[in-house]
Amino acid sequence: MPRYNAPLVLTVTLALTGSLALTGCEVVDAGATGGSTPTDATDTHAELDGLTVAAAGSMKGYTREKFPHWRDTGSNCDVRDSVLERDGEKVKRSGCNVVAGTWRSLYDDEVLNSPTKVDIDHMVPLANAWRSGASKWDNDKRGDFANDLDRPQLIAVSASSNRSKGDQDPSTWKPPARDSWCTYAQDWVTVKSYWKLTVTEKEKVALNDMLETC
Repeated sequence: MPRYNAPLVLTVTLALTGSLALTGCEVVDAGATGGSTPTDATDTHAELDGLTVAAAGSMKGYTREKFPHWRDTGSNCDVRDSVLERDGEKVKRSGCNVVAGTWRSLYDDEVLNSPTKVDIDHMVPLANAWRSGASKWDNDKRGDFANDLDRPQLIAVSASSNRSKGDQDPSTWKPPARDSWCTYAQDWVTVKSYWKLTVTEKEKVALNDMLETC
């Protein structure tokens, strides 16, 4: 399965650039996915140790509307289309809209043969982010977080695994596919570190345990 590369806004081939330019779509690396580039687990442990440990905050005032997501990326295009394009293989579009392709879900290793079977998951769920610091941000910053294509925050996965995960952190939910635990933990830490979000003690323990699979 191809890996995530940053930055995601790249010119991949002259043909792809030309076709997307006609529709106003954002050009993304067709060979990249939502998983992070493999790094030494020691580095991720150190990054995790740099996160602030704190009790989960209140959900008071939370709504998904305070995290404006699926921003436009061109005519008939939005961030969801961009992630589907990036994470899929043999992707076909109608204008900017992704209408066909194949996706392998990192969480459960399920192969999905239609975009209607794919959910775009926020690696760190919006509600979790709210509880770990995002409640103090304004909506513009929360929108930047919810549409972040430069970190491994958005990933195409099976709808069933995304809905099973909900807003849980790794202390209460881990991907069914154990082989994905290393990548999942690295990506979770990368996102929380960049956005300076806190972790709970149990969350940190779970992440350290998952990193031992690297």
